[in-house]
Amino acid sequence: MPFSTQSLDFLFENRLHDSKSWFDEHRETFQTLVLQPLQQLVTDLTPCALEIDSRFVTEPRIGRTISRIRRDTRFSKDKSIYRDYMWIHFDRPNTGLELPCVYFDMGGDGFGYGCGLYSPSTGYMDTLRRLVLEGNPVFLQAKKAYEQQTVFTLEGKRYKRPHYPDQPEDLRCWLELRGISFSARSKDFPLLFSDRLADRLKEELPLLKPFYDFLVHVGEVQAAHGS
Repeated sequence: MPFSTQSLDFLFENRLHDSKSWFDEHRETFQTLVLQPLQQLVTDLTPCALEIDSRFVTEPRIGRTISRIRRDTRFSKDKSIYRDYMWIHFDRPNTGLELPCVYFDMGGDGFGYGCGLYSPSTGYMDTLRRLVLEGNPVFLQAKKAYEQQTVFTLEGKRYKRPHYPDQPEDLRCWLELRGISFSARSKDFPLLFSDRLADRLKEELPLLKPFYDFLVHVGEVQAAHGS
């Protein structure tokens, strides 16, 4: 079954109550309205995901490709227990490398999909910038693919002060980032609540492959140089 307004209503109400006892009382509702649609979406997107990276984990299970609804509050000032959005992600099993994932998320403000790293290290971003400045062939392929599409936007926190003012703008948009992702956002709720969602994602996620390949290449180069 697809997502529905009830799916989002549950996420909102669960976050509002922010109570383990309330969630436990409504666990079956969570499984029907939120978890099962997420599992189905993982299954539907698995062939497409494996074309991006044949080593992706694709098991449609919480902790594997589906986020937990309960937050990890150990290192957060926000001690609320539950989040009001959920996501799926495809990534490789633990390799010891910094590698990107391909993701889809949804919540009350709409949905998004793309690829990137949650919090890349300074060493990773330094390696990325070096490859950009060197004109690395994998980067040039990603740059060309990015400029030829209009679905995904290059995003990430930027330096407050320019670090590469003398570089051309088509390179500075990569060089001035402190993190990196390629993201698409939508508030098309009729699409989110329809059977057409998976088909749309299967059309557009393959556009991510050149970006994904470059981000993987950065992680591999970083590991090889011990940075």
